[in-house]
Amino acid sequence: MTTITGTSESNSISDHGYTVVLHPLVLLSTVDHYNRVAKDTKKRVVGVLIGTGGVSGGTLDITNSFAVPFEEDLKNPAIWYLDHNYLETMYRMFKKVNARERILGFYSTGPKIKENDIKIDELVRKYCANPVFVIIDVRPDLDGIPTTAYASAEEVVEGDEKEIQRTFKHIPSSIGAYEAEEVGVEHLLRDVNDPTVSTLANQIKHKMTALTSLQERLVEMRKYLDNVLAGKLPVNNQILYNMQAILNLLPNLNVDELVRAMMMKTNDMHLVIYLASLIRCVIGLHDLVNNKIQFKDTDEFLFNDEPAVTVPTVAVAAS
Repeated sequence: MTTITGTSESNSISDHGYTVVLHPLVLLSTVDHYNRVAKDTKKRVVGVLIGTGGVSGGTLDITNSFAVPFEEDLKNPAIWYLDHNYLETMYRMFKKVNARERILGFYSTGPKIKENDIKIDELVRKYCANPVFVIIDVRPDLDGIPTTAYASAEEVVEGDEKEIQRTFKHIPSSIGAYEAEEVGVEHLLRDVNDPTVSTLANQIKHKMTALTSLQERLVEMRKYLDNVLAGKLPVNNQILYNMQAILNLLPNLNVDELVRAMMMKTNDMHLVIYLASLIRCVIGLHDLVNNKIQFKDTDEFLFNDEPAVTVPTVAVAAS
């Protein structure tokens, strides 16, 4: 489970300790919405997130969602349209099915925050006091968790005159499922998983995915620090504290005992891999010999029963 944290502001949703948990049905619905409306285009799709929780802090369980007609001008971000009448009609229908679920926010296929998102947030505030904004990245080549959650918060912008405006802040997010949903997901993945791929190959793939995600996070941290040093971004102490906490968790590789222990463990692993390769070769040769012995009589019978091939002779008369 991956958690993305950010700074907290007063009167924001992150002050109450909210955590966004997206369920599989939301991800499947978003991908279906994108494939039907904006596949192979530069457009994005927008929809409404519904679920339970979040009344007085805790976990926001986003269990369902529905698409909303949305259009925007790619050249002029100030021109956009969202059918809120359709939104209200769909929400009334969902309330008839499950009265416990309520509007918790909205989603977008992003993959980045755009100028209109804060305006959509203001529109969704008519139906939810503190809506969350979740970017669900539908790109198939993406590694790692495809969701990023935000909540809007008021902050004071320094300038000629102090101005209060809303900006998005990161909040923790994860992907979870109930037991019934896990059964459904496993059933869907039954045809996707390749049985010819070994468990070791899957583990290596997961390690590579984790390392790629780690590299992206480190590059993002470096970019932020470079922008702070260049004066492009203000210093945020909470972000610096988080970076320091991450760096403090790294082991000290300059200790001789740690280096020796890692080398011994690596050698032991390589020894096991070498022995396993030898055993696999010996077993393969053993099976080959047994196969030859088993089918030896059959081969002799087939070769002995083959009819003799007669070569016709041609007599040449002497001149």
